[in-house]
Amino acid sequence: MPGISALFEPFHCKSLDLPNRVVMAPMTRNFSPGNVPDDNVAAYYRRRAESGTGLIITEGTCVGHPAASAYENVPFFHGEAALAGWRLVVEAVHGAGGKVAPQLWHTGAMRGMGAPGQVIDPWPEVPAVTPSGLLLPGREHGQVMSQEDIDSVVAAFAQGAADARALGFDAVEVHGAHGYLIDQFFWEGTNRREDAYGGSIAKRTRFAAEIIAAIRARVGPEFPIILRFSQWKLQDYRARLVASPAELEQFLSPLVEAGVDIFHCSTRRFWEPAFTDSELTLAGWTRKLSGKPSILVGSVTLEQDFIDEQQRNIGSHAEPASLRNLVELLAREECDLVAVGRALISNPDWPKLIAAGRERELCAYDKRDLETLA
Repeated sequence: MPGISALFEPFHCKSLDLPNRVVMAPMTRNFSPGNVPDDNVAAYYRRRAESGTGLIITEGTCVGHPAASAYENVPFFHGEAALAGWRLVVEAVHGAGGKVAPQLWHTGAMRGMGAPGQVIDPWPEVPAVTPSGLLLPGREHGQVMSQEDIDSVVAAFAQGAADARALGFDAVEVHGAHGYLIDQFFWEGTNRREDAYGGSIAKRTRFAAEIIAAIRARVGPEFPIILRFSQWKLQDYRARLVASPAELEQFLSPLVEAGVDIFHCSTRRFWEPAFTDSELTLAGWTRKLSGKPSILVGSVTLEQDFIDEQQRNIGSHAEPASLRNLVELLAREECDLVAVGRALISNPDWPKLIAAGRERELCAYDKRDLETLA
């Protein structure tokens, strides 16, 4: 497809040098027995690196805080066994010529709600921690975080990032999206605090900014820090974190000052404008306002509607129309990197097929593909 070559140009940010702009989006996979990534996990990521994915961002991996995790067989990023497993992943990806960053995660109020299909919290003895004791507006859940709680979570993220650098990862991503703990601080609907962590948009970023600053202090100036954020939440797909470019700028500025190098702008459909009075996408506005590189993501080359376990439509578009949209956005320089999610699960060789103009050979995403770690 004419113009798609822009997707395969090199990218540089601090110590991170990528051969192309293709990123594997972080996607939760429940295939780490006992919360430890094993050889199967390493092989899963290696296959995507072998096919030319420039940067792999791992599934969410839980930092070393007692309430960080909510789901069984989702990997931890603390403890000797889990970190040894992640070293295998780094070696596998690097051996295939790829680059890799862990996504550090704290589930916050999602703890105790159970994963889709689960009804029992794997660790019922540990309560969820939240900014204001809310899962969503009007629904109480979890324990309101004290300053001591906040400080311990900040320290856990910083330790995770330091471990990532020591293990040989090429960057680190902080999960600040989709209604998990950091996003629960961002979102006015779940942050009703009246202290320094709540109120204005800038105050609601303070928790994340402290995490970013603590990470920067541990990893040094040249190790790239990525922050993923979203308008939508798992609790409410129609939620809006910000309503205008002016509010987005107020949100981004403290995070840039704290040390974010790249913003990962999570949307359900990448081509949709962020605000009604502009054609710019969320990635486009973020790049423009922050002056930082942005990652575009959301239904890249998905061929059909797909429905989550609660029967909610969470993304659709017909390929190759989505590729045409992608080419247009690359030409307008609305993003620097493109994250591919479910299409890369169904097509480990996605980069090679797209680069060769063989997009018609892409396999359609099927939810059953999530049943294996292929």
